[in-house]
Amino acid sequence: MLNALGIIPARYASSRLPGKPLIDLGGQSIIQRVVAQAQQSSLGRVVVATDDERIQRHVLGFGGEVVLTSPDHPSGTDRVFEAYQQLDLGAEVDCVVNIQGDEPFVQPAQIDALVQLFAATPPPQIATLVKPVLTEEELRSPHLPKVVIDQRGQALYFSRHPLPYQRQHAPEQWLAHHRYLRHIGLYAYRPDILEQITRLPPSPLEIAESLEQLRWLEHGFRIQTAETTLETIGIDTPDDVTRALQFLRT
Repeated sequence: MLNALGIIPARYASSRLPGKPLIDLGGQSIIQRVVAQAQQSSLGRVVVATDDERIQRHVLGFGGEVVLTSPDHPSGTDRVFEAYQQLDLGAEVDCVVNIQGDEPFVQPAQIDALVQLFAATPPPQIATLVKPVLTEEELRSPHLPKVVIDQRGQALYFSRHPLPYQRQHAPEQWLAHHRYLRHIGLYAYRPDILEQITRLPPSPLEIAESLEQLRWLEHGFRIQTAETTLETIGIDTPDDVTRALQFLRT
């Protein structure tokens, strides 16, 4: 039985939506919904990692587990690693799952799909999810990163641009002639790999695309993927909140 730890990074500051984790969605906050979804998965433990005492008090108020981390972390991965260090679990953990704090409808089956990858021998260094691209809007949106994988399901490259480019077909025909995949930003790491990747400096491809996972690939780490057909709704803007409320109603 794998011992999987779920950590949910949740910071208060957001340029487009300040206080995002505390926003109410149909009677529960965004962060409360993320925790509840994660607790239905195979994770042995679910912990919120936050930089803000308001979020800390709120999580404790609904019975969740939370650790207070530095406000200076450049990424959620760094916040996840500090929380893991604070918990001081050592060799007890087979994998650490980084669950986005703004994904209130993350599916337990999506988390389980990542955890199951770590039953392999040897286990992956890093794992993440991919989902088939179904519409032109998805394919063209720079906000929905695409990923190309090898025949073993390992990521070759992530981009905000549609990849691959199909020289023999017009762009409007690409979906009809190739199976494109988009990236779902849910990650799992071996604990030793999590420590290593938080020490890496920013890389040229990461800076160009503004995608943290490219730093790991550029430094030689391997990212195994699992495929999902389940959709989630990330919350980044007030319009996303409206969309999430509509989703709840239906």
